[in-house]
Amino acid sequence: MSYSWSVNTDDPRAQRTRARLHAAVLELAADRELSTITMTEVAKRAAVNRATLYQHYADLDALVTDAMEGAIARVARSAALCPLDAPRDLAPRPLVDMFEHVAANAVLYRRMLSAQGSARFANRIQERLAMELGERFRQGARPAGFGDVPVDVHAAYLAGALTGVITWWITAEDRAPAAETALAAWRLFRG
Repeated sequence: MSYSWSVNTDDPRAQRTRARLHAAVLELAADRELSTITMTEVAKRAAVNRATLYQHYADLDALVTDAMEGAIARVARSAALCPLDAPRDLAPRPLVDMFEHVAANAVLYRRMLSAQGSARFANRIQERLAMELGERFRQGARPAGFGDVPVDVHAAYLAGALTGVITWWITAEDRAPAAETALAAWRLFRG
């Protein structure tokens, strides 16, 4: 999260304000591309003044990334829950669930991950995936055969690959079904 001023994030008033700002920016993003949304419009939609908005967020990219933090966490958690010893020809349910979640929220993900979207959002997904996978690997759930690769390098590699697959898939003109894409991604992960 990026705040332009020091905001007490535990203050219930600040939490309510941020919740209104999150709802406002996501409503606007559901209607049109991020590049066309202004901070003034977000403030107006959230019924707060611009100064209040800027107390919480330095820019639209910071706001939209924070608004999508729950979705980012869900994507990362789903990927980290995959049993890494699952058969190559059966995508793990958490991976299928993740792609189904992205598909159910396709407009927002497409807008966030497109070329006109939020680089900060894409970076945050990749960082969170790498963190979750790295933690899982350190707990012993790492696939065999990678002992000569540092854990963080392995996690970053898989996080980047999965972020790339999600970005390509959600912005594709003719998108394959979630389960089919999850299986293809799983086969790549399994090797």
